[in-house]
Amino acid sequence: MIGDFAANVIGVLGSMLIVFAYAYNVYAKSVDAYVYNGTNLLGAILLTISLLVHFNLASLLLEIVWIAIAIGGLWKAYRQKAEPQ
Repeated sequence: MIGDFAANVIGVLGSMLIVFAYAYNVYAKSVDAYVYNGTNLLGAILLTISLLVHFNLASLLLEIVWIAIAIGGLWKAYRQKAEPQ
């Protein structure tokens, strides 16, 4: 298992990715769904890893939902790109 310090670093990186994705969504002239949802997915996964060391049920449930939404967003982007125009 990972140590406390590593879990904190991983959690902070995950938080930074999620905040970056939010800022990207708000301020970008055009949002790439793969970048937005992929960044959210990676951030949520990192936060989930951190939560396995510093457990908090409410936060873990939130991250699981965040992961599911990001995967859904990636799937939607893939399907839209695959559809003939």
